[in-house]
Amino acid sequence: MHHGMHTDRERCLRVVRSKDARFDGWFFTAVLTTGTYCRPSCPMVLPQPQHMVFHPSAAACQQAGFRACTRCRPDTTPGSPEWNHRADLVARAMRLIADGVVDREGVPGLAARLGCGTRQIERQLLAELGAGPLALARAQRAQTARLLIETTTLPMADIAFAAGFTSVRALTDTVRDVYALPPTALRTHHTPAPRHPAASPTAPQTLTLRLPFRTPLTPDNLFGHLAATAVPGVEEWRDGAYRRTLRLPHGHGIVALTPRPGHIACRVTLGDLRDLPVALARCRRLLDLDADPVAVDDRLRTDPVLAPLVDKAPGRRVPRTVDEAEFALRAVLGQQVSTAAARTHTARLVTAHGDRIDDPEGGLTHLFPTVEALAALDPASLAMPRTRRTTFTTLVRHLADGTLRLGVDSDWQDTRARLLKLPGFGPWTADVIALRALGDPDAFPATDLGVRRAALTLGLPATPAALTARAEAWRPWRAYAVQYLWATSSHPINYLPD
Repeated sequence: MHHGMHTDRERCLRVVRSKDARFDGWFFTAVLTTGTYCRPSCPMVLPQPQHMVFHPSAAACQQAGFRACTRCRPDTTPGSPEWNHRADLVARAMRLIADGVVDREGVPGLAARLGCGTRQIERQLLAELGAGPLALARAQRAQTARLLIETTTLPMADIAFAAGFTSVRALTDTVRDVYALPPTALRTHHTPAPRHPAASPTAPQTLTLRLPFRTPLTPDNLFGHLAATAVPGVEEWRDGAYRRTLRLPHGHGIVALTPRPGHIACRVTLGDLRDLPVALARCRRLLDLDADPVAVDDRLRTDPVLAPLVDKAPGRRVPRTVDEAEFALRAVLGQQVSTAAARTHTARLVTAHGDRIDDPEGGLTHLFPTVEALAALDPASLAMPRTRRTTFTTLVRHLADGTLRLGVDSDWQDTRARLLKLPGFGPWTADVIALRALGDPDAFPATDLGVRRAALTLGLPATPAALTARAEAWRPWRAYAVQYLWATSSHPINYLPD
């Protein structure tokens, strides 16, 4: 739909003239006379059309020698919805770059995960984003650095480390390049408190940040769903925030997420600051913050049955996950049992096999167990029916030995087909994993009990086949239609087993 929107000059000019915030993050305006780049909704006086050039990414603007506008902060926009809603190589690469793969494993690591050559991925990213993987990762490091400089009192050495720079010098050079200011100048509003002598870079650091999203956003089903299925020890609902533990590349973290008008408040505690960009990327995915709610809702409103539901609570998001493998294991533990029973079973598994952590601010106690720890346990110790035990241990084995990979880079169709080949995996389990873990915006669990109940209530066809036929009109956003359907019942999370 918006594929390569920056190439449609007339359309970009219309958006910029109307200062339409919906397109922030879709493309960027570089201004030849000032040498700066802006988001489409920038409040500045508009330059003449001949002085504007449109680019597909902040990285492309930076590479062309433009600096970020200090008024509109173009790098604090939500990410382009394209990367979450497309299944192709470029979209999967962008999800991996956001998850920090280039910083940890380089471009060869990125290419290896995508199963292609480094030349191919460089060529495709350059063609579509106007920047290669290294430039895109560098733009992300600059953005993380700016966020930390402006929102924390951390010393520059800690910020350089957290943002993935090799030295303070590298941080300073990049910040000057991207923002045309030295790092200290970005800090004008904050006078950093002197660091407490007892604190050290190895002590857990707690940061409070704002996560932007495109409006509208209806938070009730999103947070309600996460709270209702929360596994004690790993997740909790406390003081209006959804809190959970995170297993991250360099250590672990705890995040608390609270819906506010216009942003999500995010309080994150990290054992290693280098995990900040990854933690934030996973929280954004969990809450589906890069979605384009207007495009989704416009399509769903074309169905007269859905239209009033959309009008009543526009901008519903799909509750996702911070860990795809964890979600798949939990989906199996939840087969054929109530939500309450699933939480109890899962909590037992977590206490027995998860890693213990400290949570001074709440009641979290564990990280969800690794697949390696679960692969090593005695299957007989699992308190579940024999067939489900086989389903669970087979999934664990496939995840542990790498024959099944669940991650931000998963190919949706291929992964769903692989899941369906496993024992005990019917359409419901595969669809719910596609919906919540893989992030397929068109996943549709037609056999789900909550979906079928809602269909009956609304007078939609109730058999899975007839409902799937009706749902053709909702594509490619059927996962969002499911959120509107679930929300019609007071028990949105009674799933129908396979």
